[in-house]
Amino acid sequence: QITRVAATRMAEALGQPVLVDNRGGAGGNIGVENVAKSPPDGYTLLAAIGSTIVMGPHLYKLNIDTGRDLLPIAPIARTLMFLVARNTLPVASVGELVAYAKANPGKLNYGSPGVGTGPHIATEMMLSAAKIQTTHIPFKGSAETMAALFGNTVDFAFDPGSAVRQARAGKLRLLGVANAARTTLAPEAPTLIEGGLDVDSSTIHGLYAPAGTPAPVAARLHREMDRAMRTPEAVKVVAAVSAESVYASQEEFAAQLRRDRERYGVVIRAAGIRAE
Repeated sequence: QITRVAATRMAEALGQPVLVDNRGGAGGNIGVENVAKSPPDGYTLLAAIGSTIVMGPHLYKLNIDTGRDLLPIAPIARTLMFLVARNTLPVASVGELVAYAKANPGKLNYGSPGVGTGPHIATEMMLSAAKIQTTHIPFKGSAETMAALFGNTVDFAFDPGSAVRQARAGKLRLLGVANAARTTLAPEAPTLIEGGLDVDSSTIHGLYAPAGTPAPVAARLHREMDRAMRTPEAVKVVAAVSAESVYASQEEFAAQLRRDRERYGVVIRAAGIRAE
């Protein structure tokens, strides 16, 4: 949805059609490899969620290097991870969750949409920071994870958005957000950092071109994408999917990706995670 709004605005600015071709499969890697191997002429671009770019290389055996073969053009939106717990779990904060886990070793479990997904890796980041151990129960998607929380099958989970609505409806307990700062999307959610855990599991949805794309072409694409994402329509769509609008230069975007790729690699290797 975000990509289509951006494509419409860019088409208007560039004076030519911008077609969106969904290439799913293999954690988004089919689309990534297709763009990375395309001619660097500015006509074939990639819009990808952050986990595909910064986590995928550590989870899959790829035929390309996302850091070498893709040129970061512009950020599109920041995806945040919210920590929620079942209502019947006797905790009301991140600190209380950690204390409860330490007082009840081996008794807590957490759900995720699957092995190697963003919520799974966010939880492993938190467990490592808190020095606690819980049992992972992977499901087939976020809907199943939420259902397990409602049914008290799992105790807590990270979710990139829908959980906030469920918490506000009284179906779950919102414990915090794994971000560097509180978010206007859910200002009532303290950061995990406030709860004593240095955990930021946010990722950036962005636009990329094949490496080798001429600098003037890349600069024009960055300029038009930045303008597109600042329009009221785009800002509204980003917020509607529980993401944050984010703006940065090409250099700042590339630097953030390098940092994210490195820190997620540390977590994934330490936890021994491999995508299923």
